[in-house]
Amino acid sequence: MRVNPVLQRLRAGRPSVGTWLSLGSPTAAELLVTSGFEWLTVDLEHTPMSWETVAHMVGLIAHRGGVPLVRIPSNTVENAKRALDLGASGLVVPMVNSVAEAEAAVAAVRYPPAGVRSVGGILRAARWDTDPVTYQARANREILLVIQAEHRLHLEHAREIAGVPGIDAVFIGPHDMGASLGLRPDSPEMEPHFAAVLAACREAGVPAGIHAPDAEWARRRVAQGFRFVAAGTDASMLDRLARSEAALAQGTEAGAAPAAGGAVLE
Repeated sequence: MRVNPVLQRLRAGRPSVGTWLSLGSPTAAELLVTSGFEWLTVDLEHTPMSWETVAHMVGLIAHRGGVPLVRIPSNTVENAKRALDLGASGLVVPMVNSVAEAEAAVAAVRYPPAGVRSVGGILRAARWDTDPVTYQARANREILLVIQAEHRLHLEHAREIAGVPGIDAVFIGPHDMGASLGLRPDSPEMEPHFAAVLAACREAGVPAGIHAPDAEWARRRVAQGFRFVAAGTDASMLDRLARSEAALAQGTEAGAAPAAGGAVLE
């Protein structure tokens, strides 16, 4: 059975940079898996894609040697079970605002007796290059669990949440966090809140992550100490390239790009 290289990097204290798949395109997933990103997160929270589409995308990524993650629509046992049974290497769980919600996420991704994940699924083992018995025996050690900090309620309990055993990373969603605080995600006033989550994670010995709008911001976040960093999305990269190419072809300046993080689905 394959090991999870992203989980290994994070446990070693090394940064891991990936991106978000929001177009619902297996073709885009197959192209991006060889681009150099260490992981690709298929986003089910803010897109209309079906579970069947997710199954195809996870399979393409896994069989091309990539690390497929899935952001589930909400923090439920059913969502976690379906994504993991498709062979996902890990989950991103949105809007975790309390210790109880963090503990529920941990339980949902672990087989008993460590958790409540039920046994089943025909794709899970194949996409880890193993058999069902081996998968079940080792999955608890290899599945990456990332919970999201994206609300003022999380900020109020950041230290306690980061300390919940079984969490592999805490990932900031700037847009939702900003909305809950009445601030723009790219406002300088957001930086102390990002720093608070980072400090809480450091205290707990858990990697902190954040969604950055592009590569430049991703590098800045890594330099600040964030370890699980998303650089843009498939949609934002397509948008930037299309605007640039169209402007070059027409001999004009590129159109105004979205505000920092504007295409990030957070």
